[in-house]
Amino acid sequence: MRLHVIARGKIGRSPEAELVQRYEKRIQWPFKLTELPDTGGNVPAPQTPAKEVLLDERGKLMSSEDFAALLERWRDDGVREARFLIGAADGHEEEARANADLLLGFGKMTWPHLMVRAMLAEQLYRATTIVAGHPYHRSG
Repeated sequence: MRLHVIARGKIGRSPEAELVQRYEKRIQWPFKLTELPDTGGNVPAPQTPAKEVLLDERGKLMSSEDFAALLERWRDDGVREARFLIGAADGHEEEARANADLLLGFGKMTWPHLMVRAMLAEQLYRATTIVAGHPYHRSG
């Protein structure tokens, strides 16, 4: 299953970009990062079947193990692409939120969207290593 992060705004050369690249290299599953302008631009068509996850401050809070189990279940159910959409400063429109398969949050605090990319990349790496059976120090 391909993990596809679709993010508004350009990350450029920054410490956050370095973190994203570090985790991108470590993720063993197919991974793609698409950057879109803050407004407009075309979201690429998904590989179907796909699941769409919107990163949202009001989204569901999950443990790393629960997130890994969700990705594993989607993969085993034949989902070809899990798409993770990170909005611009004002977040996502209500229609996109209503149509998403999951609204995922990283806590009640507001995070800069560039930092969210790095946090998401780390969690995708962590989830794929958990699914692969690597020991997880927080397990149990």
